[in-house]
Amino acid sequence: MQHVCSASPELVFAGFHALADPLRTDVLELLRYRELCVGELCESLDINQSKLSFHLKVLKDAELVNTRHEGRWIYYSLNLAQFVVLEQYLAEYRRNSEIMPPRQYLSPTP
Repeated sequence: MQHVCSASPELVFAGFHALADPLRTDVLELLRYRELCVGELCESLDINQSKLSFHLKVLKDAELVNTRHEGRWIYYSLNLAQFVVLEQYLAEYRRNSEIMPPRQYLSPTP
């Protein structure tokens, strides 16, 4: 199957996998407003750092977040370019698929 998206299929799938977890979407929601360090994210989400680190790695591997090092701190922010890639991937389905009527309209009427 040919993918029209510019990113590798693995990266696209990693993005959707990352978005499928409620805690990771909570992280992304917080990052919509400003970059945050791990401590600020832990405090806002009321979770421990080891649990959050796992989820941040998933988001980073999917390239949904950027990191910036400042001294001992790592700051996280959204990588909006990767969200555009995911939007484009979904848009290809809308653009290249026939719109089918709902099944109720396909059944003969009694």
